[in-house]
Amino acid sequence: MEITEERFRPILVTKGRKTGKRHSVWLRAVKYNEKIYFSRHRPDGDWFQNAITNPEVIIQYNNMEFTGKASRVFDEKLNEKISQLKYPGEERANEKRVAIEITLDDNTK
Repeated sequence: MEITEERFRPILVTKGRKTGKRHSVWLRAVKYNEKIYFSRHRPDGDWFQNAITNPEVIIQYNNMEFTGKASRVFDEKLNEKISQLKYPGEERANEKRVAIEITLDDNTK
């Protein structure tokens, strides 16, 4: 099974950068070019910093778990594209954001 929606609301599970404990957060995500993207206004959020520090993440969606590796997106054009896909037709689609890109592993639970 795979994620087929372009926009969806999964739970992102990260490993705490200070505690090492699992942290789960429900976020809006975008699937684009076979990768999953999460974005926010600034890189100061816990989930964002956790995923950068400990890039092995889990995405829980539709009673399934997907594992993958996170990396920060530095390409400004890609960040803009992700915002447009995340917020189609909304004013906030034009706001500057930072994003992480998740490359999913081949396994699914």
